[in-house]
Amino acid sequence: MPETVTNWARSVTYTAKEFYRPDTAEGLRAVVAGSGKVRVLGSGHSFNRIADPGGEGVLVSVAGLPPVIDVDGTARTVRVSGGVRYAELARAVHARGLALANMASLPHISVAGSVATGTHGSGVGNGPLGSAVREVELLTADGSTVVLRRGDARFDGAVTSLGALGVVTALTLDLEPAYEVEQHVFTQLPLAGLDFAAVSAAAYSVSLFTDWRRPRFRQVWVKRRTDQPAVDFPWAAPAAEAVHPVPGMPAANCTRQLGVPGPWHERLPHFRAEFTPSSGEEIQSEYLLPRAAALDALHAVDGIRDTVAGVLQICEVRTVAADAQWLSPAYARDSVALHFTWVRDEAAVLPVVRRLEEALAPFDPRPHWGKVYGIPAADLRDRYPRLGDFRALARSLDPTGTFTNTFVRELLDD
Repeated sequence: MPETVTNWARSVTYTAKEFYRPDTAEGLRAVVAGSGKVRVLGSGHSFNRIADPGGEGVLVSVAGLPPVIDVDGTARTVRVSGGVRYAELARAVHARGLALANMASLPHISVAGSVATGTHGSGVGNGPLGSAVREVELLTADGSTVVLRRGDARFDGAVTSLGALGVVTALTLDLEPAYEVEQHVFTQLPLAGLDFAAVSAAAYSVSLFTDWRRPRFRQVWVKRRTDQPAVDFPWAAPAAEAVHPVPGMPAANCTRQLGVPGPWHERLPHFRAEFTPSSGEEIQSEYLLPRAAALDALHAVDGIRDTVAGVLQICEVRTVAADAQWLSPAYARDSVALHFTWVRDEAAVLPVVRRLEEALAPFDPRPHWGKVYGIPAADLRDRYPRLGDFRALARSLDPTGTFTNTFVRELLDD
């Protein structure tokens, strides 16, 4: 490539022969039509090679296309173009008195890239971000546009698609009336005696943070919708001041805490859109497990905490409601998500990831598709009952394999 393109954390350098950022739909169509292998780069918040087409393919960003945020107040939906990020989408939706049901911890990520990899927020009743999608618009390899809507037999394969079906040019999402959220933080919650079901259901969205240096959670972030009951959290003391989940990082980067109510999009993410998200100097891994196994899984990690803590910045524990998307890590099971933000030292981190996966293996973990993991593709195939249906869908929409890469082929090859 004439320019070096990396992911956001600069831990992955893409190897495509060309990088394109077209500024018109016609330009995008021409790039796809003229390229044998194409992968689409979203906001770069992936930590593995899911977006890398390899040295013979091209990498395409849709961020240069004219942004579209078309809100339908009557239908309570929004049509959003593929390159738009959640922060700008949320502001536009809120200005119309509407809201998304949930957001991820970072508002800086692109909508299309997030749902394609199974990204989520938190909350026992909240599915992944892709749960809000009701329509997917794809530019396929032959230059045609395919629209898959909720109710179509193929739809549940089209949202968490790993970029394997085509270029997502637009999505239509469900909305609801705008609401306000209070964010409370509690500190020093012990793992011993933890009632995970009660803690995780204490509010609309709950996140637990630990550095695994001790068997306790340094912080618990509790996000209460003001139209729901008041928070009752008797298990830990409230924080006396605003905090950041990563030790040493400034609390000013985070959304408002201490129970001050505010608009949904300024509280559901952990980090403010105008500041650098998280720490930047990192590698990330995440695993979704059956929620019923949450406590056993946490104790399994605690059993190797000396190994984990040595290369860990912070671990976040969240809940995700089951969904029906074929390749969603939350497919057909209510889940607990264990997210690990590691130091940016691949040589030190990868052996720890392998040890962690050994400890979590009894719980059939499904990794976030955009994070670092080492679970063999053959093992993952057994954890996705609809993988065969997705393979057939990919072959029907992309028979020449234009949008496949090594990452996708390893998963789908039977």
